[in-house]
This record gives sequence, C-alpha cells and structure tokens, in this order.
Amino acid sequence: MSRFRQLLRDLRDAIRGTEQDYTQGSISRAILLLAVPMVLEMFMESIFAVVDVYFVSGLGASAVATVGLTESVLTLVYAVGIGLAMGTTAMVSRRVGEKDNRGAADTAVQAIAVTIVTSIPIMLVGLFAPKWVLSVMGADAWALEHGYKYTQWMLGGNVVIMLLFVNNAIFRGAGDAAIAMRVLWLANGINIVLGPGLIRGWGPLPEMGVQGAAVATTIGRGTGVLMQLWVLFHGGKHIKVLASQVKVHAEIMWRLVRVSLGGIGQFIIATSSWIGLMRIMSTFGSDALAGYTIAIRIIIFTFLPAWGLSNAAATLVGQNLGAKQPERAARSVWLTGLATMAFMLVVSLVYIFGNEMLMRVFTKDTAIITAGAECLRIVAYGYLFYAWELVMIQAFNGAGDTITPTKINFFCFWMLEIPFAYLLALKWGAGATGVYWAIVAAESVAGLVAIWLFRRGTWKTRMV
Repeated sequence: MSRFRQLLRDLRDAIRGTEQDYTQGSISRAILLLAVPMVLEMFMESIFAVVDVYFVSGLGASAVATVGLTESVLTLVYAVGIGLAMGTTAMVSRRVGEKDNRGAADTAVQAIAVTIVTSIPIMLVGLFAPKWVLSVMGADAWALEHGYKYTQWMLGGNVVIMLLFVNNAIFRGAGDAAIAMRVLWLANGINIVLGPGLIRGWGPLPEMGVQGAAVATTIGRGTGVLMQLWVLFHGGKHIKVLASQVKVHAEIMWRLVRVSLGGIGQFIIATSSWIGLMRIMSTFGSDALAGYTIAIRIIIFTFLPAWGLSNAAATLVGQNLGAKQPERAARSVWLTGLATMAFMLVVSLVYIFGNEMLMRVFTKDTAIITAGAECLRIVAYGYLFYAWELVMIQAFNGAGDTITPTKINFFCFWMLEIPFAYLLALKWGAGATGVYWAIVAAESVAGLVAIWLFRRGTWKTRMV
C-alpha cells in the first residue's frame, strides 16, 4: 500500500510541478515526473489534430481534404518549429544540468527571437498565396473556391504554432513540464469551445464553415502563447527570464541556430515525405484522401503522447550530460524506450482490431471508413519499431546531436519511403495500400537503425 501511496504522490507532483533535480535520485521517478505532464501535454496537442477534422467532417469530403492538404503543408511549419524546439531543449537542459540558470534564461530569449523572425516568410505566403498552395497540393475546385481561407488563417498565423512549440520546449528542457502541459490544456480548451461554434454559427458567433476551424485554432494557440510568456517572465520552478535579459546575444543565438538546423533538417525530411505521400494519395480521389487524412489524424493522436514519453528522455539526456553523468543519461533512455514500447503495443492492438469503429467516430461515409480503416490496420503492424525510433531520436536531439537523426530520416524517408510508396502504389498496382506498407517499412527501418547508432555512444561527447 505504501508503494501505491507513493505512486499517487508522484503523480500529484508530476501534474502540479516540482523542483526535483533530475540529475539525482531514482531514474524511474524522474521519468515519471517528466513523462506524465509531457504525455498529457502531447495528448492535448494531438487533440488539436483531431478536433478540427472532427468538426469539419460534417461539411463533406472536400472540406476534410482541404484540412488534410493544409496540414500537409503545415508539417513544414511544424518541422521548423519542432527543429527549433529541439535545439532549445538541448541547450536549456544542458545549462540547467550545469546549474547555469541565467544561461538557460538567455537561451530562452534568443529562441523566442529566432522563432518570430523565422515565421515571417511563411506568414507572407499564407496571407497572399493560399490558393496557389492548395493548387500545388492537388486540391479540388471546392477547396480552391471555398476552402482557401482555412489555409490563409493557418499559414498566416503560423507564429503562434511555432512559439507554442518553442516556449514549451524551454519549459520542458528546464524541467517545468507541468507548465507546458497547462498551456496546452488552455489552448485546446478554447479551440474545442470555439471550433464548432465558428464552423456552424452557434449563438452570436458567425457561421464561417471550414474557415472557422482555423480561426478557433489560432485564437486558442495564441492565448496559450500569451500564458507561456507570462509564466516565463514571472518565473516557473526551474527558469525565469528577467527584463534585463531581453536583448540579442549573437553567440548564443548562433549556437542555437547551429544546433537547431539539424533538428529542422530532420523534421523537414520526415514531414516533406508525408507531403509526398499525401500527393500520391490525392491521385486516388477524395474518398481515399479523406480516409487517409482521418486515419493520419488518429495516428497522430497516439504518436504525440508517445512523443511526450520520448521528450522525457530528451530532457534527462540533456540535464545529465550537463551534470557529467552520461551513463545515467543512457539508462534513462532505455527505461523510457521500454515504457513507450508497451504503450505503442496497446495502441497497435486497438488499431488492428478496432479500426472501423474508430473511423466511424469521424464519418458515416462507407468509402471513407473503408479507406481509413485499412490505413490504421496496416500502419499498426510497425508500431513497436516506431516506439524505439521516437525515443532514440529524441535522445540524440536532447544530447544536441541533431545530425544523426537527420541522416536516419534522409535515408529512411527520402531514399526508402517515397520511392517505395511510388512504386507500390502507382507502378506495381497496389494503390493506396502500397502507401501504407511503405510507411511501415520506412518507420521500422528507422527504429532499428536508431537503436544501432545509439548503442555506439558517440552522442555522449556532443557539446552544445
């Protein structure tokens, strides 16, 4: 009973936040204290990916396809934001492990500045060329005439997406994972309340259709960013930025950019491969594309919580390397990997045996259900390998070694996944099924290669 009470106390501390030193004490407890809020944070982030398509699904296949095509382009925004977040986590966690709290705060300021500047070109494309973006992605006539405003809002307001990623990376790297979790609760809560109201015109809210989903998401994320900045300048449990620190530090900024470039590169490679797959899927019609879009949203719903677990490994690696404890960092990664694998095993069984039931939550269209259910079932076959890919790659990133994951992604996604999907789906007659099997092959190989490279241990000597 005492162990059960201790578990309850640890769960309470994880959700409330704690001043725990993650370079000392039980590794299992450290993983729990970091992973619980990170999993809940990523769970709420994944709801962003599902809520829009759930509310939009009632507007028809073309509206769902518009969301899917826009999200495919937004994956490039996510790549930049997450890449910057990886560099930020690596540097902030390393400074915290070295007990250099002022250095961690200086890094946070430079990360925010770089993020804002980076968002401007994407904002301009979104505001002035949304129809061109959709046309390049193979959108149908309805999307070009009616759906482009969704794209305009999402790309035009990309700064709140990127700041949400980077600011939460600051908190996670410092060990303030509970703050990052609460930010996503607030942002997603606003999105859930406003989304259906703006889409359908409930009460005093205007009926905006698919555009309303983008407006609600942008308002929710923007509110989350304001909360992040308030906490950052008023002080979390592990990091606080002083007004006197709001200035340019060229050396820190350059170091951050240099570390983040690898992270940006790896995610651009990975996410651009999803754009390639979406382009291939668009040749099979709106029903197949809508089914694939919904299935990918469901998959993201479970991938992001698993990514929350792997984020715990990134923080522990960074802080323990900063504290000159590389073996403790390695043990943290292996334990996190086992926990993530167990979670992904449960999810894979749900996808294999309950795929049609999950699809029916989002649509009643038989053709869309059939297409999406097949995607869920096939992709689930590689879930055990995906778990290790997520954890190992985040471990490299936490160490500041963002180049190794970039090489893994280049080989597995550009050299394997896209060509294999093209051959299977379009040349060898497998159709959409060929795309799903290409995903399984590429992700499984990436997991195995990542384990092999992690065991070599070169990440332990990385300086950031």
